[in-house]
Formats: sequence, C-alpha cells, structure tokens
Amino acid sequence: MPKSSHPVRVAAINFLNPAPLMWDFEHPPLAAKLAERYTLHYTRPALCADELLAARADLGLIPIASLTPDLAIVPGCTIASLDRVRSIQLIVKLKDGKQPHALKAVRTIAADTASRSSLAYTEILFRKFLGTQPAFIQHPADPIAMLEQADAALLIGDPALLALEARDQIEQAIGPCQWIDLAHEWTTRTGLPWVAAVWAVRPEALSLGHISPAEITDELTTSRDHGLAHIEDLVRQWTPRIAIPAETIRHYLTENIHYTLTSDCIEAMKLFRRYAAEIDALPPLPEPRFL
Repeated sequence: MPKSSHPVRVAAINFLNPAPLMWDFEHPPLAAKLAERYTLHYTRPALCADELLAARADLGLIPIASLTPDLAIVPGCTIASLDRVRSIQLIVKLKDGKQPHALKAVRTIAADTASRSSLAYTEILFRKFLGTQPAFIQHPADPIAMLEQADAALLIGDPALLALEARDQIEQAIGPCQWIDLAHEWTTRTGLPWVAAVWAVRPEALSLGHISPAEITDELTTSRDHGLAHIEDLVRQWTPRIAIPAETIRHYLTENIHYTLTSDCIEAMKLFRRYAAEIDALPPLPEPRFL
C-alpha cells in the first residue's frame, strides 16, 4: 500500500499507562505498515486534546473531559480503572503532623493540570460529593513544592507513580500525609469504573486518509490486544525509563489500568460529564458520539 498523501495525524501521550495501546505503532511487524497511514507525535494529555480540537491532529488519546459534540469516540479502547488506578494521587497534609485533615477541611489544592479529566474528577469529589469549594492552584508536578504551598497536591500520571515510590522522602520533607487514590474515591461512590481517556477522532479526517471507521477501530483494538500480550516486553522497556520497580510496572499495566471500553465505562463517562456540568466544571455534553 503506498503511503497516504493525507496520513491521519495522531496525537499520543508519552506516559506509561497508554503503552499497551501504542504497541503496534511502536513495534514491528506492524509499525511500518501503520506508518503508511498514520503520523505520530507525543504530547501531554491536555495538549493532545487541544491539538485535536484545533484540527492540528486528526486522532488523539484525549481526556474524557475534553470530548465535544464534534469529536467521535473510537469504540473498543480506553484508559480506565475498576478500583485503584495508582497514577492519580491526591496527597493531603496531616494537620499538626497528627490528625489528618478531613477532606472537607482542605482549602487549597496545588494541581498538576496535565489532565483535564483528573482535575474535573477532583472538583466533583469536593464540590459535589463533599459540598466544599477548595481553591485550585496550578503548579508543576513537584509534590514537595506543591505541599509547601497548599493543603493538598494533585498528581497525575507518571509523576504520581514516582511520588508513591518517593513517599518516605516526601513525608520527611513535609510531614505525614494522607494518600488518596481518586479512582477509588469515584468507584466507591458511584459503583462505576473510573474512566480517564479514550481515542477520539475528527470523523471528516478519515475520508482524507482513506481509512474507514471499521479499519481504524480494528487497528487501534488490535494494537491494544498485542500490547497486552507483550506486557513483559513493556516492563523491560519501561524499567530503565521510569524509577519504578518492575513488579510495580507489571501490576500497574495488568491490574490498575483497564483498557477495554465496556458498557459500564460508557455509563461512567456519561455520569462524569453530567456531574461535571452540574458543578460548572465542564460544559454539558449530549450523548457521547461514537464513530
């Protein structure tokens, strides 16, 4: 097949959690074939969504907070969790080093804004579930600096995984903290999965790349399946890249993250967007549009 004159431009995320989804794009034997129809570049989750919405990309792995009626979800794949996700941590300083701040007592949160969904989930936790109105302060993902400025710190993705590994050092600098897994907070309150991101596409871009909805769905799903069949390879590849033990990476990719967009995940997305709209954290979104 000749290289398409209009390859589908893919905005992807260079975090550990989407690594299985990207397997065929990054590894032989299918990487060369996919490169004939897709061009990849990597960015942060929120910027990935910005590029898709600004038509600088055609396909993106984007936070569900960034979905709009103009974008279509590609069925099959997701980044979600059925309980504890590990990579979304709300770290709360303990009051006077002894008693934990009740979550209701948190007044300021230093937030890594890498993912709009995680920020919106945090707003839902406080504003809808707890009925409080903490202030959010944008801050680079440095847990010690964040906790020096605020009652709590919100860490997302690889920085959250690394913070868990450095928990002793962080608490030596800051004092005792309560570590809260936001996915667990959501699943225990709703009984539904916690959903972070989906593949979304500008449907009009597919005709330019001469790719059908069925083809793109199949290629993305097959890439995920191949990635999940190569977990040990991914563990070996990522162990030198991130300061996390191999067994933690393995557990994260096989137990913490859920990669199949089930009907429960779709219901969770709808509920998330409804709650976020109720507290004016996100605009209302009609029924999710699927490719």
